[in-house]
Amino acid sequence: MANSKIIILGPTPPPYGGVAIYVSALYGLVRGRGVKLWTYSDHRTNDENVRYLKPFHLKVIPSLIREAFKARVIDSSYFALEHPHKILLPLWIISKLLLRFEWVKIFHDGSLPFRYPGFSRLEKLLFRSAIRSVTEFVVVNEDLRVWLRNEIGVRQKVSVIKSLLPIPVDAFGASLHESIDKAISRHPKRVCSIGVFIPEYGFKEVAEAVARIRVETGEDIGLVLIDCGYVHNPSYESEVFADRDWITVLASIPQPVVLQILKRSDVFVRAFGLESYGLSRVEAIWCGVPVVATRAGETRGMLLYDYGDQEELVKQIREALFNSTEQDVQSWAAMYQREAEQNLRDLVRVIGLEV
Repeated sequence: MANSKIIILGPTPPPYGGVAIYVSALYGLVRGRGVKLWTYSDHRTNDENVRYLKPFHLKVIPSLIREAFKARVIDSSYFALEHPHKILLPLWIISKLLLRFEWVKIFHDGSLPFRYPGFSRLEKLLFRSAIRSVTEFVVVNEDLRVWLRNEIGVRQKVSVIKSLLPIPVDAFGASLHESIDKAISRHPKRVCSIGVFIPEYGFKEVAEAVARIRVETGEDIGLVLIDCGYVHNPSYESEVFADRDWITVLASIPQPVVLQILKRSDVFVRAFGLESYGLSRVEAIWCGVPVVATRAGETRGMLLYDYGDQEELVKQIREALFNSTEQDVQSWAAMYQREAEQNLRDLVRVIGLEV
């Protein structure tokens, strides 16, 4: 039977990170069914079912008291387990006991098994307490499920549902502002990458790979970097740019516009080494673009390389630029669309809505 009080908790754009896009998409797909959204975002709408919170802010506790009694909370936030908050997390656990709400925790962070050993003693204590308090888990890949079972000792229900959800058809038809179209059309061939200006996202390696291919082939290849916009690292940015006037940076770009940029690209590169799933990889395939990616997260239908292997990265970008076939990309796009629709059906059941 469907739960009468359902709350989705998590970030929504901007900034345009993978989890924010996921939460926004999920709410958009179920919003007409009485579901509420509690979110932290720089952009507000007039939707009466949306409550805006500040990240790591105690305002979430009064919201729980007013609205969460015996509710089912679908949690994609990160203060509880991924980054245990020493004040907010204990209050959350106590609130769950008093208000008797169900806590469905969605794990998006594939780096958590690698980061957890570095947690402080207090963080590990809070983490273990929170784990025991969760009603059931949803994880975006099998590795997280195995880690929760074998390393953490979780005994609650753990569902593996990948974070790929359907994109409305009209999102692919958004207009592209003339200034952006002009900026990305300066070069006849274009490589695109999405991430953050920190070393882990590999912007520097992608730029160096494109620079090498430009020299070796004599082709005028541009690189478009879409910056998710929540980290500012001037020293690293200078290393990426390195007087390369063929690099174009676009920041705080709405997802429909990102899709248009992808459609105008010849290759998409995702150089992140700790990918949990990698929504942008599949979005690029949906836009008809060949994908070069690390062997992390989703990898089917993509040209792969090991994170840090610069020679293989250059080889795969060159292969995607000059030898990829549109038919292969289309067949993978259809498969991912079917999976996205199934993921939504599975999530609807987990959320507590009737299918």
